[in-house]
Amino acid sequence: MTVSISKCFAASVVALAVGLGAAPLAAAKNMGPSKPFDFKAWDQYLGGGDSSQYSSLKQIDKSNVSKLKIAWTYDLGRGPAPNFNPIIVGDVMYALGPKNAIVALDAKTGKEIWSHPNNGRVGNRGINQWVSKDGKDRRLFYINNGMLTSIDARTGKTITSFGKDGQVDIRVGGLDRDLSKVRPLQTNNPGRIYQNLIIISLPAGGSFGYGASPADIHAYDVKTGKLKWVFHTIPAPGEFGSDTLPKNGRSWIGGGHNWSESTIDEKRGIIYIPTGTARYDFYGGDRKGNDLFANSLIALDAKTGKRLWHYQLVHHDLWDYDIPEAPKLITVMHNGKKVDAVAQATKMGFLFVFDRVTGKPLWPIEERPVPKSDVQGEYASPTQPFPTLPPAFERQKISEKDINPYLSAEGKEQAKKVFAESRYGTIYTPPSLKGTIAIPGHQGGANWGGSAVDPAHGEMYVVSRSLPTLDKLVAPEPGSKRPVPPNPPEGFIPYFSPVNFLRLGPESLTIISPPWSQLTAYDLNKGTIKWQIPLGGVSQLEEKGITGTGGQSPRGGPALTASGLIFVGTTTDRKVHAYDQGTGKLLWEHQFDAACEGVPAVYEVDGREYVAFNVGGNGTFGLRGSPKPGENRYVVFALPQK
Repeated sequence: MTVSISKCFAASVVALAVGLGAAPLAAAKNMGPSKPFDFKAWDQYLGGGDSSQYSSLKQIDKSNVSKLKIAWTYDLGRGPAPNFNPIIVGDVMYALGPKNAIVALDAKTGKEIWSHPNNGRVGNRGINQWVSKDGKDRRLFYINNGMLTSIDARTGKTITSFGKDGQVDIRVGGLDRDLSKVRPLQTNNPGRIYQNLIIISLPAGGSFGYGASPADIHAYDVKTGKLKWVFHTIPAPGEFGSDTLPKNGRSWIGGGHNWSESTIDEKRGIIYIPTGTARYDFYGGDRKGNDLFANSLIALDAKTGKRLWHYQLVHHDLWDYDIPEAPKLITVMHNGKKVDAVAQATKMGFLFVFDRVTGKPLWPIEERPVPKSDVQGEYASPTQPFPTLPPAFERQKISEKDINPYLSAEGKEQAKKVFAESRYGTIYTPPSLKGTIAIPGHQGGANWGGSAVDPAHGEMYVVSRSLPTLDKLVAPEPGSKRPVPPNPPEGFIPYFSPVNFLRLGPESLTIISPPWSQLTAYDLNKGTIKWQIPLGGVSQLEEKGITGTGGQSPRGGPALTASGLIFVGTTTDRKVHAYDQGTGKLLWEHQFDAACEGVPAVYEVDGREYVAFNVGGNGTFGLRGSPKPGENRYVVFALPQK
């Protein structure tokens, strides 16, 4: 087996300064312009390889959306609440079913066609399909207990000719670690299909902390399961970017993981990979440097895995500011010309926009000074990238004046104590021994599935949240079994930071004042915000007449339609909503008995348009005292039949 290990040496490119995009490889110059994409189908994760979360369907529109009725439901039984974004091929929906089975459903009625059982964990966000040119071979791909798995889309039966009995261990090949010490690499990122390849991003397995493995990108043959190429997100010695890490850093530094989603420009053959932090997430005393390719947007040749360009969006991350969601492909008018762009929303509340071929920012990105670390042995970057346009979609500074007015008296006292004892101020204030209030927080800003684009108008819609965290570094107790780097610098202390989302009082509300979540509409032809509204609410507060707060940390993503609608679900009010793309006006909502997370799917069968939602649980950050949620299920809406 011949495997291409992508070695992007500095000599092969004309590189800009670290943190800026490198000039594209020659291969990119030969890649033709994008052709119109069929937005009618929802046959890949997030609607298609472009991750647009957009449908060209128009049957449900502003004039009739209020008439939507439940067409069918599919019960999922007990277990974790669903986040899955189903795909629909013809009149069949493929989804995650009860007990982690993959199921095929009649997309018109919800009737089960077949069920494929799985042992262990299954990627819970989505699935991908591959179809041969003659249409006779149709395969579904997903991750099951760290194994890339292939089944027949028509029957649900295992395709035994793929890998070993239908599965491939994604640990094998390119990961230069003792695999006996790396647990199965389970990920919720479903990967992307390109021609006869499925491109899978490895998670940072092994440990949440210092013992994590590098999170390489693998491409496999969809028919055989053979590994075709590997890209190192933590560069090996001699590879481009290795000089931003300690010598031989790949031997102990892990992370750089694309745990969220990726995006394909199918016509150009480019895959866009957003990466996470180099680990450990909150202390970098063992990883001096800017840590490429962590916290970057990377453009790779999808056929070979060669790097075309990259841009690092956070240097030497200390806040767990992974780049958390799929980049969005969009065409805009810029300086009087049409530009095929890629837009990347972030946890920091920034939206970065690049020419998708060259990696050149559409608007200047400035390296600005940021607060210094006060922790001995840390190597915090003195500057971070700040886009000059578009404006940020979330708050990036905090003070005692921002204490949540809806906290109980007990909660307000807790908040005052936190501010009195902690370091705080602006974004990129580093973690500290006394504790730092980080804003927007590592579960704030944007997250997976959290934005959508309208390709016809150059507009982007972002769901975001404010959820400050307390990043307090703690030294392990003597004799602690917490993992440490194998070759730490002299005097190195393996600090860790207990997760603290600063949800205070008996009601577990966040420390910061509302809005806690927002929906922001951008015109990327101009780099401006069209409108911004609070998204959802909190049922316990609404019962007291308190509205307009936004929900507390929803994990629902938007889906757009050509009729000018935005569909999105929320958690702490247990609703799904339809908004007007032009104004942000609420046009319709439906009350459920449980939270709604994940990304809706919009599709058509026999001339009738449907919208499918996940329903179940209290949400990722549900409030204490919430009523017991209803059953886990898929709920599909449509207009009444005439």
